[in-house]
Parts: sequence; structure tokens; C-alpha cells
Amino acid sequence: MNHQIIATLGDELYDALIQCKTIEPLTNRHSDITIEDAYAIQQHLNARRLAAGEKIIGKKIGVTSKAVMNMLGVFQPDFGLLMNGMVYNEGQAIQAKTLIQPKAEGEIAFVLKRPLKGPGVIASEVLAATEGVMACFEIVDSRIRDWKIKIQDTVADNASCGVFVLGDRLVDPRKVDLNTCGMVLEKNGDVVGTGAGAAALGSPVNAVVWLVNTLGKLGIGLEAGEVVLSGALAAMVPVVAGDNLRVSIGGIGGCSVKFV
Repeated sequence: MNHQIIATLGDELYDALIQCKTIEPLTNRHSDITIEDAYAIQQHLNARRLAAGEKIIGKKIGVTSKAVMNMLGVFQPDFGLLMNGMVYNEGQAIQAKTLIQPKAEGEIAFVLKRPLKGPGVIASEVLAATEGVMACFEIVDSRIRDWKIKIQDTVADNASCGVFVLGDRLVDPRKVDLNTCGMVLEKNGDVVGTGAGAAALGSPVNAVVWLVNTLGKLGIGLEAGEVVLSGALAAMVPVVAGDNLRVSIGGIGGCSVKFV
């Protein structure tokens, strides 16, 4: 795929983001698009965001659980960038009209205290570089019409990033079993999802290892202070204005968010 097409598609996604609208799947229009092309489009999209004044504060790992893989028909992880305009804190309200077709995922967020750069990083190094973990929501959103995405579509669309919400408790990752910790996701008081840390590539630490080593092959590292969203622990839950959500993760804590 030539650079002009990559730039045009990245501009389309940027305009869709700014205007809160959807576009036709890229894979419907360019059947030869590769994952490498998709990451080049993502890079162009994010360059537009950075040029507009946003700043990178972390990374997200997507498509890590079987539930999400099956829902989307996408069967390998991907990554996207987290910007400073995406973050909300525990209990803050999100205006639903600022999103297009949002879905909520309960996840474990890692907050780094030192840089990490692959390839060759192992789980113990991830844990040693982590200041703490916390419960969080990722509110994924797609600029692709009706979520009709293939892996190339979601990668190009910054891994379907929307916004994210961090809990108010930071826990030492060595003091909790990140594989077996259970998650309960509630929507308007009803339990709508359950899962465990192992849903994210067997362990959320494995997901971060995958991210660090994948980024390392591209010459990119994780920086001290960055937040890493390690992937959904259960299926995505659609949300609209008026919804109240809470996620609770054993040994880590909770996170709540409301949509207005």
C-alpha cells in the first residue's frame, strides 16, 4: 500500500474521531491491506492527534480474551496509544455524545515506575518495572461502521481506543495473584460479566510482555509513568447515556463510571 493511501485513510479516521462519525471498513475498500499497512495508518492517525496537541501517556493491548476475539472475529492481540485526553478518574462522568458506539471492558491497568524496552523482556522484568496495578475500564469505540471490523480495521483505528477510567487504588502486583484474581462487571446494578486475570493471554503480565516485545521490534519502548491497559477480562458491554458501571477485581479494587 503506497504512502498516499496510508495518509488518506489515516486522515479519514482522524476526521471521523473529531467529528464523532463512522466510516466504511477499510478492508471493504482495500482487500490487500496488511497488518503492517494498518499500523502505518494508525501511526498517521496518531501523528495528527499529536500535532493537535495531545500527548502520549500509555499504551493499550487489545483483543486478548477469547470472549472479545469471538465477538469481533479477530484472533490476535493488537496495540494502540493512550492520549492524555482519553483518561478519566474513578467515578467521573463521561458524556456519551463524545463517543460513537462505545462498549465497556473491565481490565487491569499497569502503572510503570521505570522504562521497559524489548525484545527479550520476560514477566519478572515487567513486574519489577511496575509501580502498581489497578482496576480500570477501557471504553472502546470504533470509527468503523457497526463494528464491522477485521484485525486490519481495528489496528488502523488505534486499536479501537475510546477513553479509559482508572480506579482509585494502586496495588503492588507482587501482592496479588494476577492470574486467578476474579472480576465482576456490573451495569446498572446487574452483573453482566465475570472473568479472571487469566482471560488476558493467560495472565495480564503475559499481555504486557507481548506488548513490550512487539513494540521493541519497532524500536519503541514503554516509559516510566506510562499506563498500560492489559486487555479485557470478559466480553465487551455496550453503553449509552444513563448507564452506570462498576468493575471489581479481587485483591486489586474497583472502578466505577457513569455515562450522561
